[in-house]
Amino acid sequence: MTWEDELGRVVAERGGALVAYARLLTGDLHAAQDLVQDALVNAFTRHRRGPVDEVEAYVRRAILNAYLDGWRRRRRLDQVVHLVATGAYASDETSAAGDRADVAAALDALSPRERACVVLRFYDDLTLPEIGHRLGVSDGAVKRYLSDARRRLEPLLGPQPDLLDDVPTIAKGVRR
Repeated sequence: MTWEDELGRVVAERGGALVAYARLLTGDLHAAQDLVQDALVNAFTRHRRGPVDEVEAYVRRAILNAYLDGWRRRRRLDQVVHLVATGAYASDETSAAGDRADVAAALDALSPRERACVVLRFYDDLTLPEIGHRLGVSDGAVKRYLSDARRRLEPLLGPQPDLLDDVPTIAKGVRR
């Protein structure tokens, strides 16, 4: 019997029980499915073979280890994030480094198009038509992406400048 056949047999016979076990650990079905998949890959790349119950025991242990490793990693990351000094307690250089880290983390919350528009607007200092041309989208789409990005960034970074500064007042919906 090949490893593919064995893997198929383990998934068919015990897959539901493995996902249920992982879901008890994570509390989330999708995270549980990811854990099971990672554990199965781990088990079968190490050529674990044998009766289904032995392979299942190995996979369950791999699920638990992966879950605990992820929890430890998140806990360490949470501890690091809390060590970032605010502007009132840090020197200018340290504060600037912290600000850069905060901005980088906040940019991760944006969709790829929103992120691209924000970077092109602030880093490359492009106008809305230039951004639209570079991304191959309309000016209206650029405005929408920047508006959505601003709405998502403000809770993370505080009030943001008007991303549409180079748009004529009438185009912003404000009539004179």
